[in-house]
Amino acid sequence: MGIPAAALPPTPSLSIESVLGGLGVLHARPRTALDWVSLIRRGISSAAVDSATRTLHVTQAELAEALGIPERTLARRKKEGTLNSEESAKLVRLARVAERAQEVFEDADVAMHWLKSPNTALGTAVPLSLMDTDIGAESVLDTLGRIEHGVFA
Repeated sequence: MGIPAAALPPTPSLSIESVLGGLGVLHARPRTALDWVSLIRRGISSAAVDSATRTLHVTQAELAEALGIPERTLARRKKEGTLNSEESAKLVRLARVAERAQEVFEDADVAMHWLKSPNTALGTAVPLSLMDTDIGAESVLDTLGRIEHGVFA
């Protein structure tokens, strides 16, 4: 998926906030789960889409596919300026998984490579391709937890 890794600048930190564009895009500093719930319900700025594509080194089409949101819908939301609550929740879920991958691998580039590569523990699915559902994202998080604790099978 995306541009060859050798052609990319180093991936910045994959915190939820950085993936979504930080304070400049979120216009808030969510610290608790309830802060995130409030932000998601209001709808996140569509500028978070551009931030996510840059930070995760994916195209808008790849991001749309990973989130299970039609690319035309994302383009329309960018014109409107705000994602709806469901789209916001999907984008936050992806950012949470990216952050967790960086925590496990302790390197943003390694984390992104892992998220974009087929994984035998996930039935050879690409972790990023599972972000469109809660169960898929939980499976990726579970696999990351097993990797962190040295349980690879």
